[in-house]
Amino acid sequence: MRVIDRNAVVLRARELRRSPTLPEGLLWQALRKRPQGLKFRRQHPLGPYVVDFYCPAVRMVVEVDGESHNLGDRPSQDARRDGWLREQGLRVIRFNAGDVMKDLESALTAILLEARN
Repeated sequence: MRVIDRNAVVLRARELRRSPTLPEGLLWQALRKRPQGLKFRRQHPLGPYVVDFYCPAVRMVVEVDGESHNLGDRPSQDARRDGWLREQGLRVIRFNAGDVMKDLESALTAILLEARN
């Protein structure tokens, strides 16, 4: 059993909030306006992880994946992480960072559709 250092996770979340990637920053500008009345948190600690965006009202996690998520053991790490989040009763929706950059509105629409389901 892995011991979670809650303080380390919180500090990491704060660090990530200070330096968002461009796609995360663009998506945050849309989500912070509380579309359809939904409040999102960015770089939110959940257990041993920090998720890009979290909407507690619908228990949904939104992740924006850059190129590094396709390299090395990252795909298996992401799958393990998603599994843990789902075990906690959370829905996980992932977007490619390039897709967010190309069509922010489509990403936002997909998030809101998922939130309604």
